[in-house]
Amino acid sequence: MTHELNTGGDRGYLRIATEEAFATQEQIDVFLRMVRDGTADKGMVSLWGFYATSPSERATQIMDRLLDLGEQRLRHMDETGIDRAVLALTSPGVQPMLDVAEAKHIAANANDRLADARAAHPDRFIGMTAVAPQDPDWSAAEIRRGAAELGFKGVQINSHTQGEYLDDPKYDPIFRALADTGQPLYIHPATPPDSMIDPMLEAGLDGAIFGFGVETGMHLLRLITIGIFDRYPDLQIMVGHMGEALPYWLYRLDFMHQAGVRANRYARMKPLNKTIAGYMRSNVLVTNSGMAWEPAIKFAQQVVGEDRVMYAMDYPYQYVADEVRAMDNMDMAPELKKKFFQTNAERWFGL
Repeated sequence: MTHELNTGGDRGYLRIATEEAFATQEQIDVFLRMVRDGTADKGMVSLWGFYATSPSERATQIMDRLLDLGEQRLRHMDETGIDRAVLALTSPGVQPMLDVAEAKHIAANANDRLADARAAHPDRFIGMTAVAPQDPDWSAAEIRRGAAELGFKGVQINSHTQGEYLDDPKYDPIFRALADTGQPLYIHPATPPDSMIDPMLEAGLDGAIFGFGVETGMHLLRLITIGIFDRYPDLQIMVGHMGEALPYWLYRLDFMHQAGVRANRYARMKPLNKTIAGYMRSNVLVTNSGMAWEPAIKFAQQVVGEDRVMYAMDYPYQYVADEVRAMDNMDMAPELKKKFFQTNAERWFGL
């Protein structure tokens, strides 16, 4: 499987990594303060109580890499053949912060820092706007600033905001701004809220191993079943980690959703213009972040669409050169592999 990982397209495509994280020190400082003073939820205590304080090699490496938007990150991209990286403020962004003014300040500063890094390396870095959904109107304005002034190509929201989901009507200004700017929304995982985390936490399953995907997949389903794509038919929502398992549940999701609608079982579950699978094929985009697994990628391409599945590394949380080689070596037609690594990202991020 060994081959050189070069940038520049020597294998017939560029590699664009579409879910790559960075952090700011003031963001991490607030996480630590919240863990110390008891205002953090259980998920933050589990996640950032580890990454920001553990002396383990994994934690210290990740923290060092998250805070770097310069030479180390570029060197790691070069060493693994990554031509361009789509960068977003690491989960959970500013969404757990109880002081809304502080959250907005930190998100805006993070956006400015990312814009500076993008300006310094315009051929390597692509930005996504960080927002503070605690203030939907401010977030809408920041989405417009990111698109018009900072040159960003999408928006990332880290699933729930203090246990609330984007299907609540109060978040509509965010979707209106996405529609007005034509930008995609990337729903990135966060640890589950306190209302659902306990059985996962006690088993060590609250984070990337399981809890992230379960919670984020549910978030996307809440949006689909409330009719977000009927209201905003051009909206594109991205999810990582091979679609947070939803592509593999599609048959049952559709069967049971339609049964529930026919039975009038739930007040919020109304008829939609399409099936769940239909929306997955017209409004949902999937990246393989953290899932360098050929069978899963091919299945998603089959059921969601070849134009809707994109490459991601999930740097710095998952940084493995041999995973890039495995993706290069997939048994896949050259034109499809180029879509996966390059042209789908160029299309959906408007590059």
